[in-house]
Amino acid sequence: MRFASKRVEHDAEHAIKDMEVIMKILALTLGVVAVIVVASSAADARLSIDIESGMVGSLYNDVRIPGDTGTDFSLTDDLETDSAPFFRARVTYTLSDRHTFSALYAPLTLEAEGVAPGDIAYEGETFPEGSRLNGSYTFNSYRLTYRYEFTPRGKWSYGLGFTGKIRDAEIKVESDELSSSKTNVGFVPLLNFRVRYDVSDRLALSLEGDALAAPQGRAEDVLLAVHYGLTDSVELRGGYRLVEGGADNDEVYNFAYLSYASLGLTVTF
Repeated sequence: MRFASKRVEHDAEHAIKDMEVIMKILALTLGVVAVIVVASSAADARLSIDIESGMVGSLYNDVRIPGDTGTDFSLTDDLETDSAPFFRARVTYTLSDRHTFSALYAPLTLEAEGVAPGDIAYEGETFPEGSRLNGSYTFNSYRLTYRYEFTPRGKWSYGLGFTGKIRDAEIKVESDELSSSKTNVGFVPLLNFRVRYDVSDRLALSLEGDALAAPQGRAEDVLLAVHYGLTDSVELRGGYRLVEGGADNDEVYNFAYLSYASLGLTVTF
């Protein structure tokens, strides 16, 4: 009965967390709808849709959960994390060439496997040394951004704003006998920036991203890219994206560096 009660509590906790994710996604969706309504009423509004894909790998992914009593281990050094394809989608409205609103959907899951180098205490379970382990690292991101575009100076253009990010994360470790996972859903405020240099009418370079650091953790998502305009409304992009950061507290210690080889396509209407 005690184990059944714990299972019910566990399922209830996950149900509550799932509901929190749903409510936050709904709030983000309503925000996007509001932006679309406002933008659609403006004669000088531009809509663009951006699709990004490629391959992502993990340079490091260090974990200790709970943060105060768990065992330090690495999903990249102690286990092996495979590179995987990724996908992102962004919808952007720009008003009067000054005010940019965008919504980003960026799901991500990486799989890892290997042998426990020692006993690993992880989120209420202890995986014995020599256990064959499978791990998964999920870090889904939903973001709503506002950025102000400053007056261009020659071939340079730049903007600065802020991003509200909903983080839906899970780190799971399992063996043939045991399984344990840590989920985390939270809101993260970030600064948003963009710098672009137009080499010619068709060719450009850019640096853009979201980033913020605080005593309890940090987050950076930055893209360095080369752009080529196929037409006035269709642009190709290729570059390197890094996503780095994490948190250090009594509940969770996790810092990861994700490395992306990125290709993108932007269509403006």
